[in-house]
Amino acid sequence: MELWNQCIRIKNLTSHSTDFEVHRNWLAITHSLPLDRWYVEATSEWTLDYPPFFAHFEWLLSQVARFVDPRMLEVQNLNYKSKGTVYFQRLSVIATDLVYVLGVRSCLGSLGLARGTQQHFAGSMLLLLNVGLIFVDHIHFQYNGFLFGILLLSIGFLIRKRFLWSAFAFAVLLNFKHIFLYLAPAFAVYLLRFYCLEQANVLSTAVALVKLLAVGLTPFVVSFGPFWKQLPQVFSRLFPFKRGLTHAYWAPNFWALYNTADKVASGVLKVQDGGASTTSGLVQEVRHAVLPSITPPVTFALTALFMLPILVKLFRSPKNQSPLVFLRAVVLCGCSSFVFGWHVHEKAILMVLVPLCLLTLVNREDARYAYILAVAGYFSLFPLLFDADLFIPRYSLYMSYVAMLYGQLYRIFPGFRGFHALEWLYMLGFLAIPLYEHLLSFLLHLDKRLPFLPLLLTSVYSALGVLYFFGAYYLYALGFSFGKVAIVSSSSSTSAVNIKKGKRKTK
Repeated sequence: MELWNQCIRIKNLTSHSTDFEVHRNWLAITHSLPLDRWYVEATSEWTLDYPPFFAHFEWLLSQVARFVDPRMLEVQNLNYKSKGTVYFQRLSVIATDLVYVLGVRSCLGSLGLARGTQQHFAGSMLLLLNVGLIFVDHIHFQYNGFLFGILLLSIGFLIRKRFLWSAFAFAVLLNFKHIFLYLAPAFAVYLLRFYCLEQANVLSTAVALVKLLAVGLTPFVVSFGPFWKQLPQVFSRLFPFKRGLTHAYWAPNFWALYNTADKVASGVLKVQDGGASTTSGLVQEVRHAVLPSITPPVTFALTALFMLPILVKLFRSPKNQSPLVFLRAVVLCGCSSFVFGWHVHEKAILMVLVPLCLLTLVNREDARYAYILAVAGYFSLFPLLFDADLFIPRYSLYMSYVAMLYGQLYRIFPGFRGFHALEWLYMLGFLAIPLYEHLLSFLLHLDKRLPFLPLLLTSVYSALGVLYFFGAYYLYALGFSFGKVAIVSSSSSTSAVNIKKGKRKTK
């Protein structure tokens, strides 16, 4: 538990998130050092660990940054936070969000949602005003918006059957941020089944496969080619498997519950843990005190295993239903990696929530599950906004977004309710966490004795909602109604009808 306290003290000493310094350091590395030093430089602990396209993106930004404040581009100038640096980095996020706007427009158009319809308006609101991206990019500070823009462009191309453009865009995305690799199986299965195998004959299939491979691999050659002599070093930065099972603030997934169970068991059994703490985000191996320690191969195997059913469903889906099954496969592949992945960050939940916004627009049942995950998933991002002066913005933005989401769903699907009593009770239970954190902990004098408890409650309680969504939505996506184990024939057909209606409105 001491490492929880250390993390809290470190965060309270900083006026900006660590990611702000991460990207300032990357600006300095790519601007000041030759290319062969980018993935070797280690003056700062925040070394360059994104793929080469993102490194070149930082280099491009640095060409503008040098006119704002050249001192931010000095590698030795750690934790530099001039006013010009802050303004430049914040404005760079806003400027690159234009790619996200293009992606949103592409996806809404590909779904056949005509402008002026309630579905198009709701989609624009849910995606362009996404509270998770506001939290992670515009307050905490990262560049996820334009990355999700590329993802949405790739999805839009695929739904429009522009398969090679979709493959190219997704390959480019992987060379900006490799965490999207977890979504690759859904793209690979869809492109293989509905592009390559739909050709008229074997020769055409082979030609299509060659085209697909050429288009998909070209960005990797362009990206990694200049670093071919350093590939082992680059890959060691991209895949640092010696980091702990969980990040410093536990992502709300299966391992959050696993770690909690281990902590409780070690306390009950009075077992001392001689290994590294499971709560640390530092580069180290993790040993549990009572439960078996988890290694990277275990997490990869579980992730792949849980992706498999929806990928089989996608491969076997009829052509007229395949776009919807594909979107569900993207969501569930992302969720499988989030629930069982190695060293998952809490902000990775956006890989599930952003694509899920598209499905909320076309089917009532998808929307119902999406709302439950939105309540849990966006709340789980609160530990990123740790400063006291961010409490009011984070709560007000969160409550406004979930209220707006409910209101838009009510307009798209008149009479939208559909939650079970336990689901309502779970969602209302999130009110208890800030009540404890900001009131009861002080009244009970637990704020000093158990300073880690609000973070632990946030992680564990959110994890319950994420795992409930994962299980229930998976059964639904496979064609089973939750708790009844009965084939559902209406859900998929309803979704397809909605999209077809949207397409007729665009004509």
